[in-house]
Amino acid sequence: MSAEDLSRTYLRFAHQFLEPHDDPQRLALIGMQTRGVYMGKRIVELIEQEFGLQLDFGVLDVTFYRDDFRTKLKMPEVKVTEIPFDLYERDVILIDDVLYTGRTVRSAMDALMDYGRPSSIKFCCMVDRGHRELPICADYVGTKLPTHVKEEVSVKVKELDDEDAVYIVKNPDEEEQ
Repeated sequence: MSAEDLSRTYLRFAHQFLEPHDDPQRLALIGMQTRGVYMGKRIVELIEQEFGLQLDFGVLDVTFYRDDFRTKLKMPEVKVTEIPFDLYERDVILIDDVLYTGRTVRSAMDALMDYGRPSSIKFCCMVDRGHRELPICADYVGTKLPTHVKEEVSVKVKELDDEDAVYIVKNPDEEEQ
């Protein structure tokens, strides 16, 4: 996906997020660390520009909620979680860059329930690459990219990577074998 494709997709997400809600103020967006945060901020800005609405936005790190965090050899890098509003009776949309096995989304739902009890939780990702290990699907998808397990999907955001793009790349560890 090019920068233009991504811009169009962010705008589509902004419209899709608002369409089913009679009261958009009950809606809260939560970006998952790291790239989901930047994606979410862009969508919140678009909603403000296009519709004049200011939605609550939070940041979620699921490191300690992951089912594999104790089995990894290296020390995990913990990032900020900041949810400065009550989740009770809110319609939450979690935002992340890539949906793969579904384990990160499951971890995010566990984490959210520790912060409150939302009315609903929906999930948005820029890329659904398949290979699910849990029965989880995205409610909002930028694109579906069928991949091989030896490939990775890289979503780039200008704020971190100096470009907006989506790439499929070979796993460097697999190339040596």
